[in-house]
Amino acid sequence: MSSLETERLLLRPASSEDASFFTAALADYDISRQLSSVPYPYTEEDADNFIATVTNARAMGEAWVFTVLSKATATPVGCVGLHIKDGRYEIGYWFAKPYWGRGFATEAARRVLAFAFGVVRADAVQAGWFHDNIASGRVLAKLGFTATHVESWPSRARGEKVLCNRTLLTRELFGRKKPLEAPAVRQSESTALAT
Repeated sequence: MSSLETERLLLRPASSEDASFFTAALADYDISRQLSSVPYPYTEEDADNFIATVTNARAMGEAWVFTVLSKATATPVGCVGLHIKDGRYEIGYWFAKPYWGRGFATEAARRVLAFAFGVVRADAVQAGWFHDNIASGRVLAKLGFTATHVESWPSRARGEKVLCNRTLLTRELFGRKKPLEAPAVRQSESTALAT
């Protein structure tokens, strides 16, 4: 599979050369705690296993995971992936802390969504964000995702289930000029659903 590009970013398939970057970035609890399946602490063995798994899934047409690099520096800055879960497409992403607040997540995810709808021919893509990761909720809202429901999802790094705002983007809504806002879970709802 070839790489994808945006104005500022190169997205290439994750490979063994990314293991040390993944290990260093995901060793940051502020990142790993916002992801469902990432353990903490995160080791090089975890990175090697993840890369092997997604490489195999890509070969089977079940996942497309990209390491995101800054074109300006050729430095890895994050990861974004599209995968099939329970017969539905889902997008996920994370970025190393030094690259937060630069719009990279929105830019990279938008490109992967274009790939999902244009090449993979997905009719809809799901995504989720933990209730305490408002920045990710904003990224999804900018991309046009709409809220569908809230449920408890596991966070391996936290060792517990966390309230997750589930969202959906259809092919018809992708690329709208004005995104639809996804409502955040209020603290009272968080407390009620957690008990």
